[in-house]
Amino acid sequence: MDNIFQRLAKSEFRSKFKLKQKEIDYINEKGLDTIRRHACDFISKRLAPAVIPNDGKQTPMKGHPVFIAQHATATCCRGCLFKWHKIQKGVELSPQQQEYVVNIIMQWIEMQL
Repeated sequence: MDNIFQRLAKSEFRSKFKLKQKEIDYINEKGLDTIRRHACDFISKRLAPAVIPNDGKQTPMKGHPVFIAQHATATCCRGCLFKWHKIQKGVELSPQQQEYVVNIIMQWIEMQL
């Protein structure tokens, strides 16, 4: 995973995403276990299906720390997931792929804290 973070750091777009105090306070209030559950839920519903009608627009740019992390880690849509992580579009994400995505999101969040 370190390689992906090195690559993402070179992207001007991806590297501009940072957690603000509001999101950090939310994480501290809820705890990392709850944030991980939120990430699992978001990924299973918004990213894992083989066909996503609004792919490329399903992840808001703000409103939850996981959404910000998804943009920072290029796990926000299937197009970015393919470009950055080489995970095929048009095929439902396996449980292992979903776990990989959640782990990347959580590692980014922990690095932000």
